[in-house]
Amino acid sequence: MRNIYLKMNSVLKPTMILVVAILVTGCISAKSKPTAVAAPAAPAVAPVTPVVAEVESVADELTNWTVVVGNNLWSIASIAEVYNVPERWPLIYKANLDQIIDADLIYPGQVLAIPRDATQSETDAAINHARARGAWAVGPIEASDKEYLKNSG
Repeated sequence: MRNIYLKMNSVLKPTMILVVAILVTGCISAKSKPTAVAAPAAPAVAPVTPVVAEVESVADELTNWTVVVGNNLWSIASIAEVYNVPERWPLIYKANLDQIIDADLIYPGQVLAIPRDATQSETDAAINHARARGAWAVGPIEASDKEYLKNSG
């Protein structure tokens, strides 16, 4: 225990202790009293009013995603600028059937369309499919994926 105290004592400097005391107590000494603070002087120049431009949300503007190593449809759909809801991945799958054969297998460099015009029923169907689909597995296209495409088409 004494060794720990000696190490701490050699590491801590009086200024560090003072800073910690000020942060913890909010004052330099226990006897000090707060003093009245004078109001700040009026600025010599009138403040500049910032101009705020109306900007559409990034999610509304993002309509494509370029696949990188490690991406899968679930991870892409979970990105805030895409959907921020991983279970919406079937919407991306359905919109990109021309380049995605198996939903479990996408490739770096593919540029996937991110559909923004899905109806509430299409979104609900996608989320229900994602929740009921089961584990991801590379291989034959899952029967549930085929069924989802057939029923949502």
